[in-house]
Amino acid sequence: MIIAFDGPAGSGKSTVAKIISEKLGITYLDTGAMYRAVTLYFLENDVDFNDENQVKINLEKIELEFINDKLYLNNKDVSVQIREKNVNDNVSFVSAIRIVRKKMVDLQRKMSGKKSVVLDGRDIGTVVFPNADYKFYVTASVDVRARRRYEEELQKGKTNISFDEVKKSMENRDYIDSNREVTPLRKADDAIEIDTSGMSIEQVLEKILSYIK
Repeated sequence: MIIAFDGPAGSGKSTVAKIISEKLGITYLDTGAMYRAVTLYFLENDVDFNDENQVKINLEKIELEFINDKLYLNNKDVSVQIREKNVNDNVSFVSAIRIVRKKMVDLQRKMSGKKSVVLDGRDIGTVVFPNADYKFYVTASVDVRARRRYEEELQKGKTNISFDEVKKSMENRDYIDSNREVTPLRKADDAIEIDTSGMSIEQVLEKILSYIK
């Protein structure tokens, strides 16, 4: 069984996908974290996103592995680093690179294998697993999503950032994700749309589980 969650940043899809996987006792694969890890590697190694040869050479040096819900980049746990602002600001640009997406899609399919899995991302139901058993498109207003992300940053002790900055960054990412040439963010025709703007996590989970047989 494959359950696909797609949606914009801050919609709550990752939180929901992870809890659903725990409730059903199946594997959770955070595909967004994979793109973040590639972005982190490129930033740390001064890779020019616009230089296809540089991108290709450095992609071949990247190995990703999930161990106990933590993401390892070349045997190093980067689960915290990939959530930093510099990665947030650049991940959409890296995600839009054709050869990066191809490698990640191939890797996501390989990691999933033939087992039951829950995945979340931007193109799971449209590209990675278009024949997924269940597809959900999780969304929310940009104000709600920005507020969630802003509160997450405050909880991490980051007080040098404003709500307006977070909202602007999210709007920019929405634009890039939805307008990129390669597999843009969009709702699959057969996906169930869930707007989490005025819903609690419990309400969202209850609604999603009502569809899964």
